[in-house]
Amino acid sequence: MATIMLDAGHGGDDPGGIYLNRMEKDDALRLTLAVGELLQQSGINVIYTRTEDVYETPTIKAAEGNASGADYFVSIHRNSSPSDNQYTGVEALVYDLYGPARQMAENINRQLERTGFVNHGVREQKNLVVLNKTRMPALLLEIGFMNTEQDNLLFDSRFNEIAQAVADGIIMSL
Repeated sequence: MATIMLDAGHGGDDPGGIYLNRMEKDDALRLTLAVGELLQQSGINVIYTRTEDVYETPTIKAAEGNASGADYFVSIHRNSSPSDNQYTGVEALVYDLYGPARQMAENINRQLERTGFVNHGVREQKNLVVLNKTRMPALLLEIGFMNTEQDNLLFDSRFNEIAQAVADGIIMSL
């Protein structure tokens, strides 16, 4: 049985992106828990970096992932742009475009595109601790822009479908 480490981005004193009264840390946690529940229902072992509003450094999260023996590390975030309503869509970040995390990232993005998001693809990002300090394939998902009304409407109105899309993208990659 596969084990997935799910990381809800930010938390505690680190709100992540903020738009009006909305905080990335809350959206990330809510979605991470929903995805985890769906994965567990499919027989996948799920470990979380957090299940409540607490902050851990990315270094601690990576170390927890490494100690867990998980097969994949998936960090869930929302994006933000310099100006409100500037961009829309999803993207995934991986340490190495030629590693196994890329296929999972592409699968998740394709599933999210079916829910109505614009798919901006997969980018290589070498400087993120949760990608470069984890020993298992790791990816960071940016699921819609926090400061784009269109993405927030989609995130809220199709939340269950979005959680299912992320879970399906993970499952088809195992």
